[in-house]
Amino acid sequence: MDFELRRAREKLEKEQKERKERARVKLDRDRKAKEEARKQREAIEAVHRSRRLDAIEAQLKVDEQMQENLLVGRGIVFSRILEAVSFQGSGDKIKLPPSCFTGLSDQGAFDKGPLYFELSVVHQEGFSEMNDTDSKQSTTHSGVLEFTAEEGSVGLPPHVWSNLFPIDSPKAPLIEVRYVWLPKGTYAKLQPDVVGFSDLPNHKAVLETSLRQHATLSQGDVITVNHGILTYKLQVLELRPSSSVSVLETDIEVDVVGQDSGLASSQPVLKPLIFGKAESGMVEEGNYNYFKFSIDNDIWDRIAAEDIRIEVKIEAETDNGDTDLYMSKHPLMFPTRHQHEWSSHDIGSKVLILGSKDKNLGMGAYSIGVRGFKGTTKYNVAVSIQENSNQKVGQQAGSSSPMDIDTVECRNCKHFIPSRSIALHEAFCSRHNIVCSHPGCGIVLRIEESKNHLHCDKCGQAFQQGEMEKHMKVFHEPLQCPCGVVLEKEQMVQHQASICPLRLITCRFCGDMVQAGTSAMDVRDRLRGLTEHESQCGSRTAPCDSCGRSVMLKEMDIHQIAVHQKS
Repeated sequence: MDFELRRAREKLEKEQKERKERARVKLDRDRKAKEEARKQREAIEAVHRSRRLDAIEAQLKVDEQMQENLLVGRGIVFSRILEAVSFQGSGDKIKLPPSCFTGLSDQGAFDKGPLYFELSVVHQEGFSEMNDTDSKQSTTHSGVLEFTAEEGSVGLPPHVWSNLFPIDSPKAPLIEVRYVWLPKGTYAKLQPDVVGFSDLPNHKAVLETSLRQHATLSQGDVITVNHGILTYKLQVLELRPSSSVSVLETDIEVDVVGQDSGLASSQPVLKPLIFGKAESGMVEEGNYNYFKFSIDNDIWDRIAAEDIRIEVKIEAETDNGDTDLYMSKHPLMFPTRHQHEWSSHDIGSKVLILGSKDKNLGMGAYSIGVRGFKGTTKYNVAVSIQENSNQKVGQQAGSSSPMDIDTVECRNCKHFIPSRSIALHEAFCSRHNIVCSHPGCGIVLRIEESKNHLHCDKCGQAFQQGEMEKHMKVFHEPLQCPCGVVLEKEQMVQHQASICPLRLITCRFCGDMVQAGTSAMDVRDRLRGLTEHESQCGSRTAPCDSCGRSVMLKEMDIHQIAVHQKS
């Protein structure tokens, strides 16, 4: 009996112990579950709190951007991300799609004056490996040309494209176009990338003509300035009153600082010449070396009084080569065999003598071009002032006319010989002299010299046999003008001085040296003798000095006569 009670008690104790253990395990499991649930709730709350903070921060950024856009756009908020497409144009005016016109018009942007935009590169995959320098140059500003681009794209002229993508661009570049307001510029500091820009005659007028095609300037941008066949790139170093300004209808002070990059110029450079001091050089075949000198007021007064003359001389070594000499007055800065006012093609040394009777000579700057005709040639070039002698050229002291004494014309050489010695002269002359039979020549030559005397088959000029090869190559070899016309030298010089559309002329309205272009499209402008550039440039308006009315520049003279009776 005791045994059964003990077994029953042990069984009860065991059951109670198992129940307690199960209760403890359940309690631990419930506690862990509550702890996990609490942690999950805290994690969810942390995520929700982070999302709320991110949303608040994003909203703050949106609000700040909105405020910035409102401030920058003066109450107009306009931003689009468009695919950049290049087109051939000048200046910095872009083409936008028609939908942008609607978006801007709805906000009244056109009532606030000219439109300006900030253009920023949207970095894409495969194009994000840009260095810091490139990244800094990924923003610029522009005006708008027209709203004719395809939807989703924006047309960029070369100036804007090169400033946004200075090295390379992705296959489908995206840019953000944002409307901004820009202050009128008051000051700009520019620096050319190579030397020679300051040598341009009135280079600030050249720069002004180029800037007329721009609506904006941004610090760090590079401006391309074309002057005839020359191209210069100028970097914008400083702007006032802001780092980006408008250049429309404003007077802006421009400083052009010297080039200090140390880059070698691929364009010709004018080396200064001092009167009486020779400069040496070496030129290869087909290349040019250029020099410049100036005639001031004092020198010109002496030239006009026929006291002095200007002598330009080149002494060249003719062992392995030869040179040609070309000269021009500015604004033609770099004379070539196509364009020049004076030239010399003698073999060896060459001399140009300029005096008061030369209608092209006057005060101003002049350029000398030394062209390598054959091989590599060493030379010395000098400009000197020569005193004029009182005795006229060709005058001989004590000379007398053929009629002062009894003379007879020689039947061989056609010279007048005293009658008392005509028989001896004709006997000697017929044995040793011969008259050139070429029509219009008639020069008397020694018989041994006649074999070396030749006439050009094309122009009939007389030359020594060794000079004929150079004459044919210089004067009769066809030359191609950059406009496409093919002519010989003399015709080419006339062509590029009078009718070539690429010739440089002084615009009567802006005063800059520009390409003449073709004839004006307007019939009235053609009758006035205006070139294509002058027709467009003269379409700008200016206030009349007498009545203040805005009149086109090309019609200002007619307005003065018709309205104010001024002749």
